[in-house]
Amino acid sequence: MTEQPQVEHAPLSVLVVDDEKTLRTSLVMNLKLVGYNVTDIENPETALELIQDRVFDIVLCDLQMPEMDGLAFIEQCKATNPEIAIVLMTGYGSHDIAVEALRIGAYDYLSKPFDQDELILTLKKIEEREQLRSENATLKSEIDKQYSFANIIAKSKAMKDIFETIKRLTKYNTTVLITGQSGTGKELIAKALHHNSPRKDKPFIAINCGAIPETLMESELFGHKKGAFTDASRDKKGLFEEADGGTLFLDEIGEMPIHLQVKLLRALQEQQIHRVGDEQPVNIDVRVIAATLRNLESDVKEGRFREDLYYRLNVVSLHLPALHERPEDIQVLVEHFMKKYNKRLGLSIKEVGPDALKCLMNYKWRGNIRELENCIERAMVLTESGKIDIDSLPESIQKAGGVNTSQSALDSDVSISGDVLSIKQHTKALEVQLIHKALKKTKGNRTKAAKLLEISHRALLYKLKEYDLKDVK
Repeated sequence: MTEQPQVEHAPLSVLVVDDEKTLRTSLVMNLKLVGYNVTDIENPETALELIQDRVFDIVLCDLQMPEMDGLAFIEQCKATNPEIAIVLMTGYGSHDIAVEALRIGAYDYLSKPFDQDELILTLKKIEEREQLRSENATLKSEIDKQYSFANIIAKSKAMKDIFETIKRLTKYNTTVLITGQSGTGKELIAKALHHNSPRKDKPFIAINCGAIPETLMESELFGHKKGAFTDASRDKKGLFEEADGGTLFLDEIGEMPIHLQVKLLRALQEQQIHRVGDEQPVNIDVRVIAATLRNLESDVKEGRFREDLYYRLNVVSLHLPALHERPEDIQVLVEHFMKKYNKRLGLSIKEVGPDALKCLMNYKWRGNIRELENCIERAMVLTESGKIDIDSLPESIQKAGGVNTSQSALDSDVSISGDVLSIKQHTKALEVQLIHKALKKTKGNRTKAAKLLEISHRALLYKLKEYDLKDVK
């Protein structure tokens, strides 16, 4: 037997079930040498009793045993513990029986006589499978946590009332219409509805109806048959089929072309769709959640949105208030984003200065939560004081707190000395300082620096050339 690597993590527990003592002894010795916890039992009935009392990751069992054959043992073992991995050890010429063992739940089989390397390789495959299963379970837990109601940050009464409504909706397939300004978190609410519902293990598919060209929208939603139009070189599933069993989130539903609204209405009513170019219906099981920042009632009156579709979508309506309508949520959101970007950016900023907080509370936040998050990320990157202070906030937000930004400029790094009062020269000096700071914060990443400076990437490249700052990092 060649030298095998040791188990590098918590060792798996292995149960060996075989009436042949010599083989059991050999297996126990070799498996312990490479780091497994091993228990051996001669009697399969005793082994079944032990499996009920103790946790084993892997079972190695013989096919031919006096009290019970290996197939019967596998069936009873899987009935007790469906997750346990069973490897059947068979004699020469029992290939058909081995295949039957796989059918009833065995992970693999080894034909006797087998060498120890072959056995260890099989066990390593099981370890990899168990590790992948554990990682998937952890990932699923993180996703569920991310979209749990506890992770939607708010303390205002308006938002808490919305959470209570959402909790009552999760167990039903009711169509929901979410309204609110851009940046208020409509998609986050839709994901919370999905991930807390019985459909959470099925797909959540989102589409922005305003971002897809009208000529492609029908194919994207409903799919098409090969040859349905010039570029249809193959059959294609639409998003309704992709979301089957799960949830389809139609963002900006008010932008959907009027001729497709008829087809959407039929899909909602009949739970059937027709691919473009196909006369045969496709059955679907999809929960639809729609969102819009438009006033659909006005659109209905003006003929831009079908009345029957509006009422079909608006079974339950959730309106998300703008951030400036619930200022009590601003501070908790700021604290949430600070934790998020401390972790993501490797920072340790724990505090917001009182003047900065006053500005944040007084600002109107036309971009709502999305604008606030971008502001906090920018402030955390630009601050040099270890906290979010007023100088790290954009000028427009400083003004909201009644800060004299012109005085703030006088107190900045740019010094005005001598008789030089040229705005042009001092503007250049200020821009150079800001570019230096932004590039330093982003470790020379010009795309990120341009974002912090709130200018385009092209504009930053132009200024680097204009001020001869090509080597700045």
